[in-house]
Amino acid sequence: MIYNIFISHSWSYSDYYDKLKSLLDSESSLYYRDYSVPKDAPIHNAKNDRELRAAIKNQMQHASCVLILAGVYSTYSKWINIEINLAQEMGKRIIAIEPWGSERTSTVVKSNANKVVKWNTSSIVNAIKGY
Repeated sequence: MIYNIFISHSWSYSDYYDKLKSLLDSESSLYYRDYSVPKDAPIHNAKNDRELRAAIKNQMQHASCVLILAGVYSTYSKWINIEINLAQEMGKRIIAIEPWGSERTSTVVKSNANKVVKWNTSSIVNAIKGY
């Protein structure tokens, strides 16, 4: 089975996105399509917030679940909050991932998640497969 996922992330913190992708790629039992918006996507050329929101929604609509890194920076990100709202509007399952070794995490992300997991390959993969 192929799982369609959307990884919500801040382009300013794209190293978390890259590490999560590597973690998912290392799991041989997980076949997935990533509908996230990478740092070099043409969406970055959106003329305004409305256009960017529509582009993100267009990407997210293909996903069966949305992975959100629950780092503290997420609490202060306007776009992660918009992505949470979009996911909820479209009925997407939200999986919050607590960054490895983090002592403080985003209560905004975790309180809106259907599932909260630690930064652990099997926990993340099982959460994806659970949907």
